[in-house]
Amino acid sequence: MAQPQAVLERFISADCDTCWADPATPGAAANALALDWVLPGGRGDDAPLSAVASRDGLDRLAALRQPVPPASAAHTSLRKGAGARVRVAQGNAFNDYVGASIELKGGGRWDAWLLLVEELPASTEGSPVARNLVRNVFRPDWDRPDRGGRTGAGLAETRAMQIHQGAQPDRLRLVALVHDRSGRLAAATMTSCKP
Repeated sequence: MAQPQAVLERFISADCDTCWADPATPGAAANALALDWVLPGGRGDDAPLSAVASRDGLDRLAALRQPVPPASAAHTSLRKGAGARVRVAQGNAFNDYVGASIELKGGGRWDAWLLLVEELPASTEGSPVARNLVRNVFRPDWDRPDRGGRTGAGLAETRAMQIHQGAQPDRLRLVALVHDRSGRLAAATMTSCKP
């Protein structure tokens, strides 16, 4: 996929299984990337979607300066200006982990999110729309200068990301979101080929 011009993020409470199955779920435009976050619910482990809920979604809402929805909400970020150039690479799954790397070209201070998502086609798991369900999150510390006092020089991370129970490794993709210091979306990309 070419770098999307927008990112649509759908947030669903783990308590709201009807939100997951709602035929009125907002879809992404042709030039946008959709992401799905399942938030911990008030019913804890008894919530219908608790198996895929993650506290990382609460951190994401806080970063977007959005309130926690009682059931579901959607937020769209538009890419501003020329943006930054970000690259992600994904390795093969091995022993419940997948190799992941993210690299950013360009100076400055950045807020980066590296997401391991599971692609779920429409009609999978009872969802009427295709989804990119966020399964794991890594946030590189790219908001501080290096030892030489430069910012943004050679920003790159390589690591293993855990594959959570129930995820199908052949459906996993990496997504990178990069925001500037003002919180504006500067870059977004997704791995497109199977590892």
